[in-house]
Amino acid sequence: MAVSDVVIIGGGPGGYEAALVAAQLGATVHLIEEQGVGGSAVLTDCVPSKALIATAESVTTAAESAALGVRFEQPAETAGSVSVGVDPVAVNSRIKAMAAAQSQDIAHTLVDAGVTVIAGRGRLLARDRVQVTESTGETKQLRADAVLLATGARPRTLPGAEPDGVRIVTWEQLYDLPEVPSRLVVIGSGVTGAEFASAYHALGSQVVLISSRDRVLPSEDPDAAQVLQEVFATRGLEVLANSRAVRVERTAEGVEVQLQDGRTVSGSHCLVAVGSQPNTADLGLEEVGVRTDAGGFIVTDRVSRTSVGGVYAAGDCTGVMLLASTAAMQGRIAMRHVMGDAVVPLDTRAVCSTVFTYPEIATVGWTQADVDAGRIEAVVQHLPLATNARAKMVGLNHGFVKLFCRPGTGIVVGGVVVAPRASELIFSLAIAVDQQLSVDQLANSFTVYPSLSGSIAEAARRLHLRD
Repeated sequence: MAVSDVVIIGGGPGGYEAALVAAQLGATVHLIEEQGVGGSAVLTDCVPSKALIATAESVTTAAESAALGVRFEQPAETAGSVSVGVDPVAVNSRIKAMAAAQSQDIAHTLVDAGVTVIAGRGRLLARDRVQVTESTGETKQLRADAVLLATGARPRTLPGAEPDGVRIVTWEQLYDLPEVPSRLVVIGSGVTGAEFASAYHALGSQVVLISSRDRVLPSEDPDAAQVLQEVFATRGLEVLANSRAVRVERTAEGVEVQLQDGRTVSGSHCLVAVGSQPNTADLGLEEVGVRTDAGGFIVTDRVSRTSVGGVYAAGDCTGVMLLASTAAMQGRIAMRHVMGDAVVPLDTRAVCSTVFTYPEIATVGWTQADVDAGRIEAVVQHLPLATNARAKMVGLNHGFVKLFCRPGTGIVVGGVVVAPRASELIFSLAIAVDQQLSVDQLANSFTVYPSLSGSIAEAARRLHLRD
């Protein structure tokens, strides 16, 4: 059956990218978004957090530039030492304005593409019908040949540590704080916890990171996590390993976090960063027959189909990697499949991801954990950046490149980069993994001298296999 009418519930990366593809392929598209076009990724999550981190990076660069011979001039009549600081109100105002502008840019792009954007909430009535409750309170129904659910996720909270938006906050509420927390207790040492701990420490907070595991970033490359722990220790960021928070209470001065072993940690503020939960309630999923897993995430296949024909899902509500880039790809794949266009099923091994600490940690493909567990046989090359000329020029003391290749063929199957702007450097390895390039092909490509990317080629050269 030819598809002419597509309804998308949710305007985050999964939803708006899907809408653009469907419109380009000739469908009439309605996109329903309650919070604002761009969803949480643009308004309260990815875009704001990375903007905050960019400010923190600038502060760190300035603060650590003395080793490069940089000196901050000070007028003779001014007493005291020069320090680098931030204006939290100006920082947060910039972040909110930038997020709103990005949302408006996406909305204009959608309208220009012919997509009808509806401010409101959508709910499945049947596999081919969606009820819309508009922001005005009016309700209507839309018929659909295909429906895409892209409703995202929200911060998970802890019983006994319910956020109040003032002293106990989620990552969505940080941008309303009128000041940089003097002492920030971060619960959770995954990607989000590590990123904000790194950023707020750079912005001037005394930070205590509570990790329930024996190290930070327990799901990331262990060598990369070790580097970050060393950086945290060098900069004075405190990590409480093998510690579990069970309760957070407001005090007259701030907060008190109670740990499972009876210890308490005091702070001015507490950030709860313990993962996400899907926005799948009251979508009509059970009534229509859309299957979800134990965590409430919508179950999909590699072309974003749910258990109900004609109903697709994309993004964080599916629980697949919870990355904006993955959500966008899921949405595009879904609409190409819907419209009968050429489609390549989602391959999560080709997804590159980054932890936006300083330095950044970027990964793609098979991992050290996969190799150690015997899930894949690979040759590993670990190359520290200490001998890289560019690293020396910019004062980089921590970082490395790690490559994984298949024995015999030398095909690149994975990689890790720990460095400033690793999120940019990983792209070459993502191409190598996606296109199944060999280490020799990677090594024989020219790189600029001096450059950090030169270490990627060098690591590949060290994996050369003689015939």
